[in-house]
Amino acid sequence: MIESRLQELGLSLPTQLPPLANYVPYVKVESLVFISGQIPSWNGKINYIGKLGRDFSIEDGQKAAHLCALNILAQLKRACEENGTQIIRCVRLGGFIHSTDDFKEQSQVMNGASDLMVAIFGEKGHHTRAAVGVNALPLGVAVEVEAIFEVKK
Repeated sequence: MIESRLQELGLSLPTQLPPLANYVPYVKVESLVFISGQIPSWNGKINYIGKLGRDFSIEDGQKAAHLCALNILAQLKRACEENGTQIIRCVRLGGFIHSTDDFKEQSQVMNGASDLMVAIFGEKGHHTRAAVGVNALPLGVAVEVEAIFEVKK
């Protein structure tokens, strides 16, 4: 389902980076898949290094969140294909926005990820969400997004 919808939208999935520390990219627990925070990387190249409100605009942040969401979908596809699992819905996205102290548009930045989930899954892409401003992120990236999906075998 993910691949066909991506094709319709003219999008593709990036190649995944290996984990940057002692964790796994996803864990399946009963009917949920938890996807570790994904950064804005494309085929091994890390993008959007800097802070929202200083180095990047809201629109740039949305593009970074969109790229994080593509990495989430790549991990989800891998998790489901390896287990023969069917995706039911996106349950939650959690976004971390590397931003200046006076930047207040974290929720607008996260729309870059949220909009992609709705574009891919339709009504089942609507989810709960957190968008949190932080002082630093791994490798200095501007955005990191984690996700939870409901699945069935």
